[in-house]
Order: sequence, then C-alpha cells, then structure tokens
Amino acid sequence: MSDAVTIAGGRLAARIRAQGAELTSLTHDGAERMWQADPAVWGWHAPNLFPIVGALPGDRLTHRGRTYTLPSHGFLRHTACELIARDAVSCTWRLTESAETLAVYPFRFVLEIRYAIEGDALTGRIALENPGDEPLIASLGLHPAFQWPLVPGRPREDYRLVFEHDEPAPIRRIAGKLLAPEPEPTPVRGRVLALHDGLFANDAVIMDRPASRALTFGAPGGPAIAMDWDGLPHLGIWTKPGAGYLCIEPWQGHASPAGFEGEFKDKPGTVSLAPGTRREWRYRIRPLDRFPGD
Repeated sequence: MSDAVTIAGGRLAARIRAQGAELTSLTHDGAERMWQADPAVWGWHAPNLFPIVGALPGDRLTHRGRTYTLPSHGFLRHTACELIARDAVSCTWRLTESAETLAVYPFRFVLEIRYAIEGDALTGRIALENPGDEPLIASLGLHPAFQWPLVPGRPREDYRLVFEHDEPAPIRRIAGKLLAPEPEPTPVRGRVLALHDGLFANDAVIMDRPASRALTFGAPGGPAIAMDWDGLPHLGIWTKPGAGYLCIEPWQGHASPAGFEGEFKDKPGTVSLAPGTRREWRYRIRPLDRFPGD
C-alpha cells in the first residue's frame, strides 16, 4: 500500500496521503497553498469527513434502536485508504467497511476519492456506493485548510471571501459541539465576507444551504484561491483565532442540532442511498495569480 503519492501537471502539484486520502500539499509554481499541519496548532491539512460531519450528541449514533460510539467527523480521516488507480495527473483511493468500521457505524459501503489535475485546477470527486441490502445513511464533507495569509507577512485582515451570489441568510453556530438552536445574522455583506479572527471566537461560521456553490479567497493585489463544488449543500468556514490557516468546508451534512436524539436516518443533513446505488460529489480548487478584480 502506498503511503502517499504526488500528481503534477502544468503549474500545479499535489500530494495525497493514504491516511484518509488526505490532500497534504498543493503548490502553484512551487508556492505552497495548503496549511502544513503544525501539530501544536492544528495537526491536519485537508481531512475528508465520513460518515458524519461534526458531532453527534454524546458521540452516539442510533440505528434500529442500537447505539454506537462515533466521534466527531467520523473515522475516515484516521483510516488508511487503498490506492486503486494512479497516473501522472490523477489518483483514486478506496475505503470499504471492515470489522472496525462496523463496530462504530453499522453500514456496508464503498467510498472512492479521486484527485486529478485538470488544466489550472485540482479537481476532486467523492463517490459513495451502497453494496448492502438496506439503505446506507451517511454524511460527508471536505475540510481543506489554506494558508492565511497566502503571502507571508500580509496582514490577515486584508483577506476576504467573495461568494458567487449575495448571501443574506442567517448563519448557524456550534454550541457544545452541536448546532446551536438559534441562527445569527450573517456577517456577509452582499457577496463579501471580510475575514478577521473575531469571526471565529465562537467557532465556525456555518452557512446552511447558501445560495453560492463557488467563492474566492484572497486579498487585493495578491494571489487567491477559487473553489467551487457540486452536490454539497452546506458550508463551514473556520480557523482557530490567530492560527495561520482558513478552512473552507463544503459539506453534505453538519453537526446534530442541539436536542436531537433520534435515529441516525432522521438526522438533518444525512443522505440515504438505496441498495445497489451510487452517488457522487465534486469540487475544484484553482490557485490564482491575482485576486479577481485587481
């Protein structure tokens, strides 16, 4: 089993490790754009989340009346995946159920994660298949951490997110690891979210079904990251205040709402795949030379 692979094409190179099929590096003309996982701050780069996003109440998953213990964000990020295909510009990883996963998540599954360099973008595809004889219930998501600032020495407060569309809807917050019951007014002004550490004093900014499926992260006069996604209806934005990264996280699902105690199949944000069916989610990350509009 390969521990990690590097793919490259044009101005881009990406490195992906077997553990969680996690993107650990994305360089643009040799300049690193991913957070390099300082364990003293936050020891991940871009973990993939499966079969849950966020936390369950008391880390408990209930299925058909039986309770299982499943910690926040699930087990994928801690689990080695199998490399099943590779060439110079792409790689595909697979994870299936095992005795260890069935002990905490009682579903059969085939999960494939593919990365490819296509033109000026790193593209990602997550495919989930149900080989079992009952519905497969799951959530999944992305958790990529980009360097913030993208250019050393640039003030963090110069940075912003510019969304594809206006985003007037209220945001959600996390309280005690679960989704707080009351929404808050959005900090987005029109299409622009001005970034500063105070935004994250109360954990992530969570956009429940935003209008946009694309955004750009950067500061005027400098490089930027454009990201778009398909099929992932929720979005988290997060950092530890003062840390050198910003996580831009399209999700299928989110933490359980505070007070939710039902069966996993009834948890908001999950999807259900019938036996023998397959579903895909896609995204692109495009490093840019200049923030749009310069």
